[in-house]
Amino acid sequence: MKISIIRKTLHFFNLESELENQDSVYEEIKKGINFKGTNLWILIFAIIVASVGLNMNSTAVIIGAMLISPLMGPINGMGYSIATYDYELFRQSVKNFSFAILVSLIASTAYFALSPVSTAHSELLARTSPTIYDVLIALFGGLAGIVAISSKQKGNVIPGVAIATALMPPLCTAGYGLATAQFDFFFGALYLFTINSIFIAIASVWISQLLKFPIRSIIDKGKKTKINRTITLVITIVLLPSIFFGYKLVKQEEFSQKAQQYISNVSLFEGNYLLKHDIDISQSKITLVYGGSILSENHKNAIIQKSSDFNINDATIIIEQGLAFSNIDDSNLELYNLKKQIVFLNTTLKEKNTKIDSILNQQMFGQILFNEIKTIYTEIRGCSFSESLIYHDTLSVPKKSYVIILSVEKNIKPDDKTKIKNWFGQRLKSKDLKIFYE
Repeated sequence: MKISIIRKTLHFFNLESELENQDSVYEEIKKGINFKGTNLWILIFAIIVASVGLNMNSTAVIIGAMLISPLMGPINGMGYSIATYDYELFRQSVKNFSFAILVSLIASTAYFALSPVSTAHSELLARTSPTIYDVLIALFGGLAGIVAISSKQKGNVIPGVAIATALMPPLCTAGYGLATAQFDFFFGALYLFTINSIFIAIASVWISQLLKFPIRSIIDKGKKTKINRTITLVITIVLLPSIFFGYKLVKQEEFSQKAQQYISNVSLFEGNYLLKHDIDISQSKITLVYGGSILSENHKNAIIQKSSDFNINDATIIIEQGLAFSNIDDSNLELYNLKKQIVFLNTTLKEKNTKIDSILNQQMFGQILFNEIKTIYTEIRGCSFSESLIYHDTLSVPKKSYVIILSVEKNIKPDDKTKIKNWFGQRLKSKDLKIFYE
């Protein structure tokens, strides 16, 4: 029975019935590697369009350029030729691919050298720091591309792969780096392009071998082993730096989140209101600009020490005084009072927003408690949770207590009630709680 189910499941993944004729696949791949006439002009135009898109920071234009780009052809040709040990096709693919790269760099460098706009916008900067995520995009995009080429049902996969793997923008960014003599841009973008190209080609190798495309030359076992070792070495050399950059990206995102939480916590301090802030992720630096009364060194140190609560002790925190009321003389008393009122209103608003956030978080916490307890006791159908203050003659200050109302499907046994109370006590880290059943 189980074997039958497995066979039926595997049937859905079977490609044999949809495969293109192997000779047709070979001819299509061979045709796609050429860069002369139409393909060459399309490549030049696509490079210029992508360069304009990067220059103007237009995502739509960049996507359009990637759609008309013919760069995928020789990359698939390299992968297919390695899998089928077709040395002549591999030689032609490498030759045409190198020519395409050279033409692309010349075209993009010429454009950016002549363009009056030289600002590096976000779309351009995004192509200078490749990570392990770019490897995954290139690999799975390449797998989709070669499967589509091998299938009778090609659909719109190839243009989609061209967009996802983004071969054009890195070449244009490399041209920008050359035109503006910013070689960190050049090498970063060229590395991203190398990652995309190699892993699309590797995907072509794997699928071509999986689909058992016919070997087109005589080759001994020792040469096969040598080729496989070379592929493994190339993958390792390209992959390791991207893993490092990916790790760095994750750490930067983590720092950014913690920095935002820290800034939110210190936005009000001793009558001072945070006017603006800046987070420099690459340098792990936070700049805070306050308005209000003059901040003493003790105040500044106290603000900096709060960073330890958010595990960003190693961050460089710079505190600057923006608006200080004590610097306003008597002639500007009206301005002084007005600014003081603005800061007071901002402070009040911030405090009220904090209270509202606290109430909302408490409501969400009640939902979390309910989801957890109902998996242990399925007879619990609902949960109401709130914090309450207990006032009593014997207490000088009110005592905080948790009030929990549980809706149950049937009566709970006394032993289970004790267990439920102990569970809530451990979960809330408090013995001051009241539990009611309805």
